[in-house]
Amino acid sequence: MSTGYFQERATPISQNGASPATPSVASRGANALSSRITSVLSASYADLEIRDALETLDARQIQNSAETRRQLRLHVQKEVIQCNGEIVKDFGEVAEQLKRIGTAISSLNSYCADMRSHIAAANRETGPVLEEATNLMNQKKQAETKQQILHAFQSHFIISEEEATVLSYTAEPVNEDFFQVLTRVKKIHHDCQVLLGTEDQRLGLEVLEQSSKQLNAAFQKLYRWIQREFKTLDLENPQISASVRRSLRVLAERPALFQSCLDSFAEARESILSDSFHAALTGSTSEAEHIATKPIEFHAHDPLRYVGDMLAWAHSATVSEREALENLFISDGDEIKRSIQAGLESEPWLRDDGDEEVFDGKKALNQLVSRDLTGVARLLRQRTEQVIQSHEDATLAYKIANLIGFYKSTFVKLLGSDSEVMDMFDTLEGSAMRQFRANMRDYVAAVQSDVAVAPADLSPPEFLDDALKTLKALAKSYDTSVTTMDDGENDFESVLTEALDPFIHGCENLTKRMQQPESAIFAINCLVAVKDVLAQYTFASERVGEMDDTMDEHVAELVEHQHLYFVRESGLSVLLDALSAITDEADSLKTIPQLTAFKPEALIAASQQLDDFLPSALIDAAENLKRLRNRSMIQEVTEEAAGKFCADFESVERRIMAADDVLFDEKEENGDIDEEEDMEPGLRDLFPRTSGEIKVLLS
Repeated sequence: MSTGYFQERATPISQNGASPATPSVASRGANALSSRITSVLSASYADLEIRDALETLDARQIQNSAETRRQLRLHVQKEVIQCNGEIVKDFGEVAEQLKRIGTAISSLNSYCADMRSHIAAANRETGPVLEEATNLMNQKKQAETKQQILHAFQSHFIISEEEATVLSYTAEPVNEDFFQVLTRVKKIHHDCQVLLGTEDQRLGLEVLEQSSKQLNAAFQKLYRWIQREFKTLDLENPQISASVRRSLRVLAERPALFQSCLDSFAEARESILSDSFHAALTGSTSEAEHIATKPIEFHAHDPLRYVGDMLAWAHSATVSEREALENLFISDGDEIKRSIQAGLESEPWLRDDGDEEVFDGKKALNQLVSRDLTGVARLLRQRTEQVIQSHEDATLAYKIANLIGFYKSTFVKLLGSDSEVMDMFDTLEGSAMRQFRANMRDYVAAVQSDVAVAPADLSPPEFLDDALKTLKALAKSYDTSVTTMDDGENDFESVLTEALDPFIHGCENLTKRMQQPESAIFAINCLVAVKDVLAQYTFASERVGEMDDTMDEHVAELVEHQHLYFVRESGLSVLLDALSAITDEADSLKTIPQLTAFKPEALIAASQQLDDFLPSALIDAAENLKRLRNRSMIQEVTEEAAGKFCADFESVERRIMAADDVLFDEKEENGDIDEEEDMEPGLRDLFPRTSGEIKVLLS
């Protein structure tokens, strides 16, 4: 439609070809038309304004006619004017409203001014009141803050009257409440350091003084309560032990009170144990009716059992006491140590100058048990010394010494080597050993006066048999003690010195009066008897070795005696003496037939004597040693002597044969051998026995 509109507008121009107007007008019209056309043609239909204009024209649905085109502008301008009128009318109403609003605003401003004046007047009137109220509120806040601080201070640094009563009043029990209050007071005492760090220390000093008094009162109450408990303490009651143990742990913070408490306990236990031991000994107290067994002194006639029963009772009491005190002290040793350390830090004047450990639980236990046993040890020492001194039996004294030594080793494990009780055992053991030595010396002196000669059968003398019986009992006692104690120490040599050596010396003195072989046989018999007793004990192995060496010496003497017997009785001694100067040289060997002993008659007689001796040689030689009690030794000595005799015979035989060979060779060289004539018999012919035959006959 718009295309048609532009075409219709251009048609009259193209029809007429030229404008009817004047040339100037026509020229301007042509320029205007050209500009118009150019403007229309150059317009972009994509322009929003043109598109809006075209849409407006299209919305009016008008026809493209000359009339319409002429009226279009008028209609548009009319509509614009109408719109402007409506706008002016609307703006008039708006202006009217704005006037009313302005009037309302002016009225409001007037009201606000009045209100400001009223408020200012009210502020002037209420200012002092508000200021006073503010001051009062600030004072209230300060009062509330102070009240909170006071409440916190009282709750932390001050205990109530009820708590103070629980802490210090002796009628109140020592229970959980007491320990809770005590713990709180100790914390108060410790926290006073914070108050002392402030500028004004008065409050801190007052609280510190108050808490110190309360702590002292509490520890005094605890100290007195523990002393009362110790007097009636049943060490087998775990409930009481737990409460007492906790009290001691707390009281350790006051080392002086703690030590005083232990001293009181030790005195009480010493008295109780002493009474119990006396009752066990005699059965004479009121507690005797509760003793199921007979009094220990009922066996006083048996000294060893009497002493053993007393030591066994002391050991049993020590074990029980230690177990009970371990439950009281050692199980909480670390806590007690910390408490004592804290007490020494708060009371440094109680600290020693040395660097010793503050608290050693095991050492303290040993010392306490030792103190508890002081009375028992004193009574035990008196009774044991009476037993030792009232008997003259050396064996009994030594058994008692070994028994004491056994219990000594046991008590060392229980109480330690530095315990005071160990001094009692050392004294008793030393006393028993002194009595043993004195009794043995008295016995030896009595025996020495009766020693005269050895028995005819060369058996050990009676005094040695008696001494060996005693020695056997002593060795058995010592073996039992060594096996039990297992300390590896061998001090039995001192016992041998007292109980054996004097009798050995007595036997040696007897042998000095005797000839061989009696002296060697007697010495060997005595040594064998002693060895039979000592050989079964390992702790006497060194002495047994020494005795073996001595017996070997005596056996060598017997062997030599038997050897001389073989040589003398066989007649070989004459030949040996004759050959002593002969060497293995040929010239020396040629002289043998010229010797008196090797003359035919003499050599034949020697051979005959040898033949007569050999059949019963061993029996006759053994007869010389028949009083030797060790039969195997008789055979060994005789065989060894026979061996030496055979060696001597071989030496004689070798020389005889060598001499015959030399003489024969000499005759051959000289041509003196006549086969038709009988040869002169040689030495071998006159002495035909061979070493092989001798060995067979003496085997």
